[in-house]
This record gives sequence, C-alpha cells and structure tokens, in this order.
Amino acid sequence: MTLGAGAAAFADNSIGDSSIDPRPVLIVTGLVQEARIAAGPGMIVICSSSDPQQLRALLATLDSSTFRGVISFGVAGGLDPSLKAGDVVVATEVLSGDTRFLAGLALNEEMIASAALRRRRVIRGGLAGVEQVIAATACKAALHSETGAAAVDMESHIAAAYAAKAGIPFAALRVISDPASRALPALAKSAIKPNGDIDLRKVLRGLARNPRTLRALVSTGIDFNRALRSLRGCRGFITGGERLVAANA
Repeated sequence: MTLGAGAAAFADNSIGDSSIDPRPVLIVTGLVQEARIAAGPGMIVICSSSDPQQLRALLATLDSSTFRGVISFGVAGGLDPSLKAGDVVVATEVLSGDTRFLAGLALNEEMIASAALRRRRVIRGGLAGVEQVIAATACKAALHSETGAAAVDMESHIAAAYAAKAGIPFAALRVISDPASRALPALAKSAIKPNGDIDLRKVLRGLARNPRTLRALVSTGIDFNRALRSLRGCRGFITGGERLVAANA
C-alpha cells in the first residue's frame, strides 16, 4: 500500500518477519519511484515528495501503534567522497543538528556477502538529515566534515524521530544517487511534482531556456537510474526474505 504525500531494539527479532509480529512495517520514502520499489505485502509505504513538512504532516495522521517498525528507504546524496552512485549505506545512526538517533537494526554479514557477489558495495555509516536539498559539492564537503556522515537525505531524521517517539525499531537503507563529487543541477531539484514524480515538462522547459545544463542533467539522470537499479536489488533487505537483525542500540 502506498500513501501520497531512540528506536527500541528487538533482541533476536527480524523487522521483516511477520511470524513475530503481524503488524506491517512503515516504509518512509521521498520519491514515488522509491515508493513503488518498496511496496508489497507487509509494508505500508508513504512518500513525502521530498517535502519534510509534508512528511511530518503525513506521519501525524498515522497511528504508530499499528506498525512494528519504521524503515527509511530510498536514494541519498553522497557525502563520503569514496562512495559512488549505486553504493548502499545502511545507517548506524541518523544525525540532525544536535540530535542523534541510533539505528536499532543492523545488516548481517551474510547479506553483505550476498550483495558483494552482485557487485553492489554495502557499507554501514551515518546519515545526515536535512530540511533542504544539499546540491553544491562544497556544501556536501562541509556537511561531511561537520557530521562524518556517509550520505544525506531529507526523510531519515524525520522517520527516526517518529520511531523514537513511538518506541518502535528504526532502520534506514539509502543508495547513493548524486556522489559527493557531483553537484545536483538546480533544474533537477525543482522538477519534483507534489506526488513525488518527475515533472518532465518542467525539465524540458528548463533545457530550452538553458541548453548548457543538458550535460549535467544527463549525468545526474544516469546516476539516479543507477541508484534506482541498486535500490531494487535492496528490496529484499526490508522483507522476510532477507534478515534484518535488531542490534542493541
């Protein structure tokens, strides 16, 4: 099901195992493409349309007692210069200003080995939560220096706060879309519709006004599509088919 716009640890439990708890897992995404990938049995998927205030308003309408856990799932901007588009970050923590949320779920070694066989790089690291898109490479570098986070997104800190308030487990899995070395074009930032989809007409109008942005936009699109392919391969991480084991936070 997809809706438009300190986690408590489970000792030896799997957030994706419905035999332990029949309640669904709440999956928090920012884009409709991410929501489509995550949707499936046992999941309630919400999409913020990359709007933090819209996400908070949507979460406020949901009864947290009906979920057995919360997972932030989607793409992210790279902060660690060593990460490339398609690399996977499983959050150890989420940092937002002076607030730090520990992720109560850890990826097991068997899953990392399986991902490596498919040539997908998976790391554990911190996520920085922000209210606006971090587009410039200099801003990414500054945020990395300040937080030490591997990646940045606009949903994980809100999802983590929701889970912490409810006292339910939280995890975040994010795939790098725009690496630290790549600036995100302004046109790419502004072309998201309220439903989280891409406004192709707006993109085309922007290109007509400034054709020189085409190269940067194409490179961004290639990286984004690579990230989505990687994200599809990660869907098993949030279901019962792959085991997300709770760690003591």
